[in-house]
Amino acid sequence: MKAHAVVFTAPNKVEYAEVNCPDPTSNDVVVRVTHSWISNGTESSYLRGERIAGDTPYRPGDPWPFPIVSGYQKIGVVEWVGADLSDIKIGETVFAAFGKIDSMFEPRGGQVSPSVSPHDQIWKLPPGVEPLAFSGLVLAQVGYNAGTRGALKVGDGAVVVGDGLVGHWTAQTLNRRGANVLMVGKHDDRLAKFAGGPLRRTLNANQCDWVQEAQKIFPNGAQISVDTVGSVKVIDKLFTVMKRGGHLVSAGFYGTEDRVALQPLRYRELALELVSGWVKERMDHTIAMIAAGNLDTLSLITHHFPVAQAAEAWRLIETKRKPVLGVILDWQ
Repeated sequence: MKAHAVVFTAPNKVEYAEVNCPDPTSNDVVVRVTHSWISNGTESSYLRGERIAGDTPYRPGDPWPFPIVSGYQKIGVVEWVGADLSDIKIGETVFAAFGKIDSMFEPRGGQVSPSVSPHDQIWKLPPGVEPLAFSGLVLAQVGYNAGTRGALKVGDGAVVVGDGLVGHWTAQTLNRRGANVLMVGKHDDRLAKFAGGPLRRTLNANQCDWVQEAQKIFPNGAQISVDTVGSVKVIDKLFTVMKRGGHLVSAGFYGTEDRVALQPLRYRELALELVSGWVKERMDHTIAMIAAGNLDTLSLITHHFPVAQAAEAWRLIETKRKPVLGVILDWQ
């Protein structure tokens, strides 16, 4: 069947194009997309040719990962349901992750409509909540995953490095658990979206020595520290702000620069937690958190683009010519 998709055709080249999808099977759901939420970090690294699958970096000699349909998160309306399925009905609004694609580097993609999605890539949305709030569900689940790692008592210190979407949802989750959270970033506009609440502080790393300031804020060390930017240098700095027996969480993409020394972890008996991907249980928990108002997604949306202008959306994300965080592609 025919569909339209956002396709990365070559490094730094984005097209909105017609694509071919396999005909749906009895275990598939066909979704007419209304909105998709760009994953700024993951999708941009695919666009630059830095990875070939999930958390697998591109290395010389690997197949060039183009063309590929970008993304993995969207919402829309069900317009066809396979004969083997009874829990989803035509007309319902759902979240969909991957859909099936033909003749691409990967046989699946996110930003495609209509999306022929297997049943396990579909989540029904709770009534009474703005559906757009769930359009970044996979990425919100990554932040939820990072923010639920490690033992924590109310009032314990937590440092989150990165003021992107994963950083925000990690910091929100830790704060909901009762942590005294410090978010470190480089963009005042983004930091302002987290600052101001109880047990919430921010630092702009361009304006201070954030390690020294974090050590002042948490003189006994932070119980949990999270790197969301994918920097081994940041990991090394986080060693110095943590208490003995704390939890260090890695939620970034390091490419081929992923060598972390174990001995500094041993000195402080730190636990290293690695998060990746999504699973049904965490997706379900994240939906519940958003529905209950315990994870804020809508306030992080800064831009909408018609899907036909997807290339312009990525130019904004890559150049940051004006403040940008959550970017939605509108398909209607």
